[in-house]
Amino acid sequence: MKKIPVYVISGFLGSGKTTVLLHMINHFKKENKQPGIILNELGDENVEKHLFSEEKMIELLNGCICCTIQGDLKGTLQSLKNEPIDVLLIEGTGVANPLEIRDILFDPHFIDTFELQSMISIVDASHYLEYQSFFASSKEIRALLKEQIEAASLLIINKIDLVSEKELKKVERKILLEMNRDIPMYQTTHGEIPLEILLEKRVHVVEVSEQDHHHHHHHHHIEAIKMKWAKPITRKQLEEKLKSLATKVIRAKGIVYLDTSNDLYEFQYAAKQLSVHKIKENESPKIILIGKDLSKEEIERLFQEEN
Repeated sequence: MKKIPVYVISGFLGSGKTTVLLHMINHFKKENKQPGIILNELGDENVEKHLFSEEKMIELLNGCICCTIQGDLKGTLQSLKNEPIDVLLIEGTGVANPLEIRDILFDPHFIDTFELQSMISIVDASHYLEYQSFFASSKEIRALLKEQIEAASLLIINKIDLVSEKELKKVERKILLEMNRDIPMYQTTHGEIPLEILLEKRVHVVEVSEQDHHHHHHHHHIEAIKMKWAKPITRKQLEEKLKSLATKVIRAKGIVYLDTSNDLYEFQYAAKQLSVHKIKENESPKIILIGKDLSKEEIERLFQEEN
């Protein structure tokens, strides 16, 4: 089954997310593709709703995708699985942590339907230094901006026409300090970005089967590895294997047969804690590892080892 490509757009309030989103929508419509749109707002009304009156849009109101309405996002993605859409565009609130959105897209219930293409984060050059100031902003705002930059696979510095060259250089230096890896940055005014830059696939999920030993992948940034895993595994074995990857795997999730039973269990692993619960759904078993500097070969070897 062909997967639905997904783009996630994030950025602080007023950074230009909606302008970029509309640019993408117009492109897909010219290509005769049907976009699906998920818009998230903190309030109980989306004041920009009129801009999307002709689109297949779902609003998630009264909360932030990554916290209070995470369940709503999962429900929305579930409902979109069988909808006739060619691409999905998700715009988080200005206060959303995009990594939480990414983790939901990497969920075992969605990873076979939706294919994350890029995490696009937009920075407002005219306010960035103010938001970084200890005197003019809060600790929460500074943490949020850091999360949005760390999550990005493409970073857009918007509204550069509103700052001097000297101030722009200062913004760039500050952003580089927040980055935890080398990602492309693009400077623009009015959110005008060439489509070949905006739509490039920048998030890479490598798929592995239990017997797959001979294919080598050379992506510089593998965000996730998905393994088909039909063999039963004990909880102890699973926990030990995940803990041995602690420096590289930030989170793990999946659906497995535990021990020798025919029952499927869904698991979540974060902060070195493993939780499992039995599920009734007829899902295919798989293990998804999310992190940085992931090595397909190392993970293959680890999961082939008998405990």
